[in-house]
Amino acid sequence: MTKPLAALVAGELRAPAPPHAVAFARRLAATFEAPAAVLFYGSVLRTGDLDGVMDFYVLTARPRPGWRGLAGRHLWPDVSYHEIKIDGQVLRAKVAAMTLDQFAAAAAGRGVDTTIWTRFVQPSALVWVERLAVAETVIAAVAAAARTAARFAAALGPARGAPEAFWTALFQQTYAAEFRVERRGREQSILAFDGPRYDRLLLACWADEGLSAAVAADGSVGPDLAPAARRAVLAAWRRRRRLGKPLNLARLVKAAFTFEGAARYAAWKIERHTGLAVPLTPWRERHPILAAPGVLWSLWRARRGG
Repeated sequence: MTKPLAALVAGELRAPAPPHAVAFARRLAATFEAPAAVLFYGSVLRTGDLDGVMDFYVLTARPRPGWRGLAGRHLWPDVSYHEIKIDGQVLRAKVAAMTLDQFAAAAAGRGVDTTIWTRFVQPSALVWVERLAVAETVIAAVAAAARTAARFAAALGPARGAPEAFWTALFQQTYAAEFRVERRGREQSILAFDGPRYDRLLLACWADEGLSAAVAADGSVGPDLAPAARRAVLAAWRRRRRLGKPLNLARLVKAAFTFEGAARYAAWKIERHTGLAVPLTPWRERHPILAAPGVLWSLWRARRGG
């Protein structure tokens, strides 16, 4: 890893994190078995809006025991929803969990997954770590995620253009591959948060990959990507594009049965968007899928005034 890339990634991950995120991360570390590190990322990191749902990745030293751990070995991450009260305010978070080894492999682009390196080329904060050696491993993994993303951006983007054009091409392609709906221009809102940061990161990653990219007077760049190398990267991308939707669909099916706290998360979302409270019974908590038709029927009647 070159010094510019290492400095960028380490500086970002080690920057002082918002106190609410640090406090939440400590609670999560006490909840999960064999926690190694907690990463904070997503829209609340960018905006600081505590009325929304925070996003965390909990990285563990080993898989969970039992059937959930078995499922997580093949279809990571495990997803859960958490609510805690800090200084009198209820804070909410959606948490993804996987082992540190799984995270590092996915960040390096091994396998067909695109979700880890596309998320962690975006800003994140290392808000809790079990020990210093783990911090170094996480930093190296996030740097690998940035390199993976920049390598695909070099092939998916224009022959030459503004750095933003390469990131735009990358995010648009990964959204299409991940079986998720994003509003048009979603990538622009991500890049607009700190455009110069993405410019610096792209050039640092390309330098680390041996892709010289002189910046022209108009600010445009073009990676020195040999035709054979470009074909190889595009072939690797086509495989990920072809398998991305089935992989993400399988994860959605798994989440339907393993998403811990799904009923509370759904109830909060419904009340936030409709203003209608959904009473949570123990049965609804344990069986959110079976409870869904009855909840929807009650909401429909309430909206109609019945």
